[in-house]
Amino acid sequence: MQNFARSHTGGGRERAIPEPTTGGAAGEDEFRVDVERIRFSPYFSRLSAVTQVIPQAGSGTTVHNRLTHSLKVSAVARSIAVGFRDAPEAARQIVADLGGCDPVVVQAAAAAHDLGHPPFGHLGEQVLDRAARNRLGLPDGFEGNAQTFRILTALDSCDATARGLNLTKAVRAAVLKYPWTRNEWRSLPPQPAERLPRGVGSDSASGALKFSAYSIDALEMADVLSAFPAIGTHQQTLECSVMDIADDIAYSVHDLDDFYRAGVLQFTAVSAELNGWLQAQSALAALEPGELMAGVALRRPGYALEAAWRHTYAKDSWIANAEAFRASVVRVTHDLVEGLLTIPYDGGLEADRAVSAFTRRWIDRLKGSIRVERTPNVRSGHVRLGSDAWHDVVVLKFVHTRFVLDRSDLAVYQRGQARVLETLADGFHLWLNDADDAARAPRRLIDSIEAATAEYRELRANAPEYFAAVGAGTSDRDIARFGRSRAVVDYIASFTDAQAMSVAALISGTSDNLWESGRSL
Repeated sequence: MQNFARSHTGGGRERAIPEPTTGGAAGEDEFRVDVERIRFSPYFSRLSAVTQVIPQAGSGTTVHNRLTHSLKVSAVARSIAVGFRDAPEAARQIVADLGGCDPVVVQAAAAAHDLGHPPFGHLGEQVLDRAARNRLGLPDGFEGNAQTFRILTALDSCDATARGLNLTKAVRAAVLKYPWTRNEWRSLPPQPAERLPRGVGSDSASGALKFSAYSIDALEMADVLSAFPAIGTHQQTLECSVMDIADDIAYSVHDLDDFYRAGVLQFTAVSAELNGWLQAQSALAALEPGELMAGVALRRPGYALEAAWRHTYAKDSWIANAEAFRASVVRVTHDLVEGLLTIPYDGGLEADRAVSAFTRRWIDRLKGSIRVERTPNVRSGHVRLGSDAWHDVVVLKFVHTRFVLDRSDLAVYQRGQARVLETLADGFHLWLNDADDAARAPRRLIDSIEAATAEYRELRANAPEYFAAVGAGTSDRDIARFGRSRAVVDYIASFTDAQAMSVAALISGTSDNLWESGRSL
């Protein structure tokens, strides 16, 4: 049996700055140091006040935030990693050959994976990306995964270094869900999404949709990945794959828990959609695209699920299967719609027992399907869900999107949140470009500008091709502008939901509560 504590003998335990060993079991203590540094980070504590999917306001403490989500991802991920110890010999050999899968590394990556999320959940990520590219002139914009890597390697600090947490390469690599930069794809000809890694998208001229490092941090990402020569280009490490799968499981199941408890998921609507598709599958499959999308717009039962299936098959024909998809729809209909949703959540013991049983049943089912592959499909990882479970997750995510994210009342709320982030980006950008008043900007922001500008100067000296790839200038003025803009994005992304709203009110002149803003700027 592989000694997991002694995995990563090829450089995964290296840190950017060597530190004294802490004693104890070789390998284990240094990875536990990483876990503790992440969990004690203010960026980690902040997650308790950042939206996961739906806001906690008005829903009480039953709704997950980014912190509780991260803790559950960590628990699921560790369970999967520990399970490899009892896997068949062939699977354990693959794990060993690809660099190992240490449960503590997996825990650390899971704890860190959402550090980079800005205020207001995924909506905040999209808005801040647009603001970064269109308002602040950053070619690689904003991305939550890239921000996570930046926090761990540059923005946070510890006793060993003022820039970054000085984590082991194994842990830094384990957060690289999309191990590339946005702009490295721009020079490639357009390709269908199914031929590209998951997250890249098909519009290569605009760069990757998802990525794990900004250009400013690209050299560090390349150095980290060099410790895993057996992992192919654009592939996650084993520990990263486990974290990614655990994130999918927690999102698919625990967020349904949220929506049920908050009264957002309604039996009638979900039942009509899923049963409508099951009863009219053949007729729906024969619809032309225009007819189908018209039915989606009119919210005709079954039409949205048929559109979701077609989209899934177009991207992932390597695994998507019509019979397996139908079987998953039947399973979800039986267990979620005809099971859990028939018991209205009233806060009582029966409802709590029902949701707990549902959650445990589905998490165990999904964890039990895990597969390890030496040569995965380009859109998969070395660790993946089995076919049936993969389709289950697709259907569960559809329920999230159709009956929660697409709700008009949530959309109205999110439009206001978007305005908050736009106000912050415009306000700080204008302030820092006001030569007469820029010096009065918050001290932390000024320090961040100096550090980011120095990083861009270093990138210009060591890898000017990252500027050339997007036609960006490299004059001192350009470098100063990039440093200023990246610092503004770093600063806004570090806010909690409440801090973002408070500071936006201050900088727009709509608040008179200067000393009660809830934040020391």
